[in-house]
Amino acid sequence: MRIAVFGSVHQDRFIDGIKLLFETLAKHNAVVYIHEKFYNYLCRMVDNPPIPNSIITDDNFSADLAISLGGDGTFLRTAKRVSDKNIPILGINTGHLGYLTDAKMDDAEIVIDDIMNNRYKIECRNLIEVVSLDEKHPIREPFALNEVAILRQDTSSIISVETSVDDAYLTTYKGDGLIISTPTGSTAYNLSVGGPILDPNSQNIVISPISPHSLTMRPLVMRDDAVIGIKAISRAEMYNVSIDGRSNSLPIDTPIIIRKAPHTIKVVQSLRHSFIHTLRSKLNWGV
Repeated sequence: MRIAVFGSVHQDRFIDGIKLLFETLAKHNAVVYIHEKFYNYLCRMVDNPPIPNSIITDDNFSADLAISLGGDGTFLRTAKRVSDKNIPILGINTGHLGYLTDAKMDDAEIVIDDIMNNRYKIECRNLIEVVSLDEKHPIREPFALNEVAILRQDTSSIISVETSVDDAYLTTYKGDGLIISTPTGSTAYNLSVGGPILDPNSQNIVISPISPHSLTMRPLVMRDDAVIGIKAISRAEMYNVSIDGRSNSLPIDTPIIIRKAPHTIKVVQSLRHSFIHTLRSKLNWGV
């Protein structure tokens, strides 16, 4: 099996676990590719770093599985690299909450053994895509696994976000911005602004205002094939479109649409994985 490994460079206390993971991959005769930045980090931290079959220096690679070592941020960066390659991703958590990276580093050896023996399942997670309606201002890296956030550029003034659904005017949200979230991202930025938690396999999106000036502006759950039209209104000349944390600055008169992406992300899960268990443990319910 060809395995591409991506990782955070801020996980010194997990070095012993990372070494064991690569030893487990070697035991199974895996063909291992390591992302260049992560490999350089391992060379600094480990006396005898793993010897990969190849170093990943750009997006021109292919693999049967991608492993993300880190938190949800590392997983999102890995997803961006493999989003159009149909490569499933296994997330191993060395970060904080880790909704996306459900496997723990302590269980990495068991998880790798399970994968090598076909004891796993794959969940397909929907992405959303941002499209600029002004050809002069295209969107860089337009796909989001978690969310798209419409944010003000000037923090001293509010932003009004004129919003439509399938070309039908919905409302104008006035406040700090607006979040359009996937089910996967419902436990991320969306949750922090009071949005609902969705089952990651549900066919929906969530529109959640950020600090709205009207108490009647509540989060709204829509079907995932709805096309969301956005027009920003502000005294500032620019506004920000954050796509899984990647910032795009657009002129205030640049409208965009947000729609379901034509492809999905494949997430590798243990057969023991349960979204309900993840919620209960991550949110400390019942403690």
